[in-house]
Amino acid sequence: MTGMILDGVLMLLLVAALGYGVRLEKKLSALRAGQQAFATAVTELNAAAGRAEAALGSLRASGQETDLLHDRIVKAREVKAQLEALIARAPETSREAPRAAPQASPKPVLVAAPVAAPVTAEDERARRMAALAERIQGLNPAARAPTPVSAILGALTAGRAANQAAKQSLNQTRRNLDEDLFAA
Repeated sequence: MTGMILDGVLMLLLVAALGYGVRLEKKLSALRAGQQAFATAVTELNAAAGRAEAALGSLRASGQETDLLHDRIVKAREVKAQLEALIARAPETSREAPRAAPQASPKPVLVAAPVAAPVTAEDERARRMAALAERIQGLNPAARAPTPVSAILGALTAGRAANQAAKQSLNQTRRNLDEDLFAA
């Protein structure tokens, strides 16, 4: 009888151990599933960090391109102002040149030759720039029109369009970076 009681107690303990083992197995399988989900999340986070790094590199490159473009626009504006000043002075120098030319007189007169005013380097540069503008635009001095600046303005407009494109690219890169960071 004592043997049967001990066998009954042993069977109860074995049933309890079996129930505990089943519960422990369920908890372990849930832990494994959580670990796999965590590993997947870490992999996705790593991929998002890689995309963020690439977006930052692109953002830096776009920023450098934007700075370079801005510097070029500033320089173009300076050159435009210089060209406008040179073109504005060019008609004055071209009008002075015919006055300095000797005029033929019907009878010879013994008078000392007039001394021409010295031409400064800046006046010479203005004359050359005006001649260059005329050659570029195919104009002759008699048909001079105030349009040499329109080519410069067209170049500046193209520069502004390129600047806008760079800004759009920069904004798109920022949005992609924000999306990648929030996705992670």
